[in-house]
Amino acid sequence: MTHVVFVLFPEVHLLDLAGPAQVFSAAEELGLPYTFSYVSEHEQIVSAQGLVLTAQRHLPDLREDDLVVIPGWRAPVLRDAEVSPETLEWLRAHHASGGTVASVCVGAQVLGQAGLLDGRNCTTHHQLQDAFAARHPRATVLRDVLFTSDDRVVTAAGIASGIDLALHLLATRHGPGLAAKAAREMVVYARRNGHEPQDSAMLRHRNHLDDNVHRVQDLIDTHYVESLPLARLAAHAGVSPRTLTRQFAEATSGMTPLRYQQALRMERADHLIGHGATIESAAREVGFEDARMLRRLRTRHSTPGR
Repeated sequence: MTHVVFVLFPEVHLLDLAGPAQVFSAAEELGLPYTFSYVSEHEQIVSAQGLVLTAQRHLPDLREDDLVVIPGWRAPVLRDAEVSPETLEWLRAHHASGGTVASVCVGAQVLGQAGLLDGRNCTTHHQLQDAFAARHPRATVLRDVLFTSDDRVVTAAGIASGIDLALHLLATRHGPGLAAKAAREMVVYARRNGHEPQDSAMLRHRNHLDDNVHRVQDLIDTHYVESLPLARLAAHAGVSPRTLTRQFAEATSGMTPLRYQQALRMERADHLIGHGATIESAAREVGFEDARMLRRLRTRHSTPGR
């Protein structure tokens, strides 16, 4: 059971909160064991849009797999959040124990006050980035990206980008197929994060409007560990293999269906290896017959210019 805890501050932006909450709720409806809590240092919070929200005051005990999300609030100018030392220590302790912390928009300010952005990449709303960089000189503020992920500290630029952040977390935790299903449940296309290396492969190549290619990507996302011959993918799309190859390349800036599938496999394998799996076991889990192909792909991916 994964516990997602949303930490709310006065004048919280509703979409900063509702976007990620809806993504994880969709995952729960798809059968994943997620539970939710909404906590605040105030029993009632008036949102930036005027809706009054009720939250619990108690900070729950967390396990390594649990997730803390801090939605942003109305902040025409950047200022310190009114947050207690107890809450900041709770955030630090969760991250130190192996947990993930995330923020949307100006919610990154709380992570900064907790010292969790020092030496890490982060982002926030584009109107606040200059002030944020000046206030947190030990952090690297990335601009023109939807979200960043650095050592279990995940930050989103704001508002709707919280959806991208949550889909990325689903993709890395449960595989791209589950994240694609959640996106379809929400009637949104997964969106890209630019060209930053922390970007999910599924999100990076979904920024197009070709329904035919989206249908094929849905199939690959769900069955990426299986052998997927081009003829099967083309039949699924109702076109010839040659036509599918052309359409796929046009929609994904030169990507082939096989390279897309390999990117999904490699990203999932990297996640498993980063959490202690051997290359051999990771290769088997993502569908490679042996580890040699995974080693070659990882070497090619890490070579400059590739």
